[in-house]
Amino acid sequence: MVRGQREGESKATVEVPSVCVQIHKALLECVRKVKDPIQKEAFCRHLNRKLAECVVSAACPDESEMVRAMCSSSGTLSKRKQCQEAQLRLSSCLSFQMSPRD
Repeated sequence: MVRGQREGESKATVEVPSVCVQIHKALLECVRKVKDPIQKEAFCRHLNRKLAECVVSAACPDESEMVRAMCSSSGTLSKRKQCQEAQLRLSSCLSFQMSPRD
């Protein structure tokens, strides 16, 4: 296990899309400035989330937008089903993006 890595976590590397570079730099700066691990998690959480959302949106823009639209609020059984379908499509898209290609 890599130092600082929790059990069960993988250290996958992802190329940061150009549209996300500024958020990535801000997150790295936040992590560098805050020394205490507990404070680091609290202070940098919003940037970590923004970067994750940016990377996912860049990798699967249509599917990400569909999840945002369908899952933004609770609703009817039909809307919940559409939300689940949108989440499945996003998951499939991300899996495809992460699969090794020859």
